[in-house]
This record gives sequence, structure tokens and C-alpha cells, in this order.
Amino acid sequence: MESSLPVVECFHSLQGEGEHAGRSSYFIRLASCKVGCPWCDTKESWNSELHPQRSLIDLSICTAKAQKEGAAFVVITGGEPLHHNLDLLCEEIRKCTLSLENKSIPIHLETSGVDILSGNPDWITLSPKRHFPPRLDNLLSCQELKVVVQNKEDLYFAEKMVDLIKSNGNIKPKLFLQAGWDNEEAKAMAIKYVKNNPDWRLSMQTHKWLGVL
Repeated sequence: MESSLPVVECFHSLQGEGEHAGRSSYFIRLASCKVGCPWCDTKESWNSELHPQRSLIDLSICTAKAQKEGAAFVVITGGEPLHHNLDLLCEEIRKCTLSLENKSIPIHLETSGVDILSGNPDWITLSPKRHFPPRLDNLLSCQELKVVVQNKEDLYFAEKMVDLIKSNGNIKPKLFLQAGWDNEEAKAMAIKYVKNNPDWRLSMQTHKWLGVL
């Protein structure tokens, strides 16, 4: 199991999207992604060989420092973080924050759900992709389903994801549609859909509007 991971960046900011938008959070962006969304705004994260390895202990200490400075939770994102086994990273984060701050920081995971779940996160934001659908077990485990809308087919895909959850008897997660950045047609479609489907909420990339990381 990995004692270090390729890291694109770590930073303390505000969660910009979804259920926890506006809350203080510490981000660990891991490198490597084979999902390959053409609209991705972090394509620099795709190739793990371009980014330095950082020890799990170092990442954990930095997380504890961010918690001391006010971070309500840590977000493990990417790239696609589940390309890596996250068990040891999450174990070290929990152990370090509990030791230094007397409180284990909640761990949030942002994933497309294409790989086996690891790390036992406290909150899973699943952002499934139509061209590379998620594993069913991940779909049934998430607390938040956030579908990026680029065209009408993505709305049908969002409905299919919810139908799969319902047909397997799982408790329905929080449902979000998020229009692709700078896609006015998608924004109009997402807004119209949410207006007509009250189970869904609109997720906006508020960090981009505010100009923060």
C-alpha cells in the first residue's frame, strides 16, 4: 500500500460546490485520471508522473494545521482520487488530526466512482460521467450525487443514475445538477430542469464566481 501519493496541490479555501458550498475546507488534489472529461478544468492533474510524491504523514500534518486554522473538513479530490488506495492516507489524517487537535477531521471524497472505494470517507460526492459510468456500489454509497450538464443527454443520464439508486432500494442522496462552466445552453437546461424537478438542486461553482482557489 502506498506510503506517498502524487499531489497536484493542497490548499485551504472554501468549498465551492454542492451541499457544503461556502464552508471552510482543506483540499488535497491527487494526480492521475483516466476518465478524461473533455471539459475538465484540472487537466494538469491527469498525468501523475508530472507531480511530486508527498508522504502521507506530511499530508496529514498539513491537514491538521488547516483544521487548527478553521477547516471544517478535508476534501480529497483529483484527478480521480480512487485511482489510488486511500486507506492509509485517511487513516493517517484521522490519527494525526485526533492527536494534534483532539478531534478527527471529517474526510470528504470527490470522485467519479469508477474505481473501488477506499478510505472509508465520511462524505462521498459522486460526480458520475456518462462516457465512463460509476460502479454501482459507489453509486449506492454516496451522500451527494452531482451531475455535470453539458448537453441534454446528461439530463437523461442523471435520471438514469437516480433510477438505479431507487431500484436498488438505497436511501436517495442529495441531488445536484451543475452546468458546465461557460456553457450558457447547459446552464439554461439545468435551471429549467431544477425548476421542474424539486428533488434536484442547482450547484454553482461559486469559487470561480468569487475568484478564489
